[in-house]
Amino acid sequence: MGDYANYDVHTFLNAAGVVLFTFLVYLAVYFFYKWKNHRNMMWKIRREWGQPPEQEYGLAEFENISRYYANRKTDEFQIDDITWNDLDMDRVFLCLNHTRSFLGESYLYYQLRTPQMKKEPLEKFERLVLWFQEHTPEREEMEYFFSRLGRSGKSSVFDYVYNLASVEHGSPMIHYAMIALLLASVGVLLVAPQPGILLLLLSLILSIWTYEKYKRPIAPYITSCIALEKILRAAEEIVKYDVPGLQKDEIKAYVGEFGKLRRNMWMLLAGEGTGLESFLFVYLNNLFHIDLIQFHAVVKEIAKKLSGFEFLVEEMGRVESAIAVASTRVLYPEHTVPLLHEEGEIRFRAVDMYHPLIAEPVANSINTEECVLLTGSNASGKSTFLKTAALQALLAQTIHTAFAKEYEGRFFRVFTSMALRDDIMSEESYYMVEIRSLKRILDTAGEEPPVFCCVDEVLRGTNTVERVSASSQILKWMAGKKLLCMAATHDIELTWILEDIYRNFHFEEEVTDDEIRFDYCLREGRAMTRNAIRLLALMGFDEGIIRDANQMAERLGADKRI
Repeated sequence: MGDYANYDVHTFLNAAGVVLFTFLVYLAVYFFYKWKNHRNMMWKIRREWGQPPEQEYGLAEFENISRYYANRKTDEFQIDDITWNDLDMDRVFLCLNHTRSFLGESYLYYQLRTPQMKKEPLEKFERLVLWFQEHTPEREEMEYFFSRLGRSGKSSVFDYVYNLASVEHGSPMIHYAMIALLLASVGVLLVAPQPGILLLLLSLILSIWTYEKYKRPIAPYITSCIALEKILRAAEEIVKYDVPGLQKDEIKAYVGEFGKLRRNMWMLLAGEGTGLESFLFVYLNNLFHIDLIQFHAVVKEIAKKLSGFEFLVEEMGRVESAIAVASTRVLYPEHTVPLLHEEGEIRFRAVDMYHPLIAEPVANSINTEECVLLTGSNASGKSTFLKTAALQALLAQTIHTAFAKEYEGRFFRVFTSMALRDDIMSEESYYMVEIRSLKRILDTAGEEPPVFCCVDEVLRGTNTVERVSASSQILKWMAGKKLLCMAATHDIELTWILEDIYRNFHFEEEVTDDEIRFDYCLREGRAMTRNAIRLLALMGFDEGIIRDANQMAERLGADKRI
């Protein structure tokens, strides 16, 4: 007997040793891969700092980035779709997008579409950007923190959360009825086993069938709860970091207000895992509809908490956006912190401003309190200049950065009317699309903050006589409002008609026997050269066409105003 007893002890100790060894190996492997992933991510963070963003997006992923902006309701002025598309802001966003999480990229997009009209929020953002520029270890730690949250992917976190707040949840009484029926059948089983078994079987079948019927429509919204819980956990963790300007007390308070909601979400989330315990919760939910009952409570609770949710997203998103801007400033050393005024003269002043999407840009300067007319030959740089000017005004009031040596201006509401085209779906002609675009600018003029608008080829969609007549009156009307307009035109007549109220600037070119060269430099005054016919000659058009075109141009140009 003694030998057998010792054998059992040895067997137990050996088994315990194997289990302990296996557990230690598991821990070692776990911590090794955790250390390795951290090391690789930190290497990636350091390598990508101050470099062009490498992240690529599919159409669905890029669309999801905009959903926070699309869902969030605000009374603040926001950049409309026409201006956003004119300025190619999707590409500008990708150029600036040094973020690593769905919070950062979504907030940066929202930030670019919502220019500030006061100094205070921009100064607060600037302090955060400067802190990350000067505190490398803390900045790298924050980048690693955000990298663990993950990006938007193929589904929008914010669509899910906002949809959850508005979903029709109905009444939970049917689920309470199923629980009551199940408990009643158990009671009958204890009193009368034979009918009790039959009743219990029927109640189980009915409960599972009812569960599947009601669970199917709300299944997508379970993802909302997972995303929300992820954001709340991130909010709990970010307050542990020493980030200046982060409203830690407010974050803790809002997270605390979500306590009841998180308790109500517990069973909703418990069955969404892959472990054995998740299967247990799935069976419990099928029988007792616990998650469906909790879902009704979650919907009612989240509708009350949207403002708190938005506060948490904004606080964390602003931090990561500041890191992205700090990296952008390293990538583009020729930048400046703008000088912005809330009142006073309507001024636009930029020294050596350039466009960040152009590989080898030509910098230009302008200082004006008057509206501006730009003239010049085709492809001379008028449209690029307008886009560059409008972009500086927008970025100055969003990321507090201008791509120039100096930038000064008022707080503007920025509008453009440039890259328009026929609307095939509504069967509107180019001219109709154009006048609608101009009308939206005119409707906002004369109010504070003032409008800064850039218009490329006013009313190009109609004949010369009506174009010059109508566009001159529109531009004259703009000059009389609280509005600073920069307009490009091929109609030299406008430079004479409006010379008392618009400053004339132009771009010019150098034409040789076999080519035409542009220097893309802005010059004061109206353009005195034309190249359209010369371009026909350089492209090899028939000499007769060129000769007759030049002769007609001479006759039409006898009047200096043409």
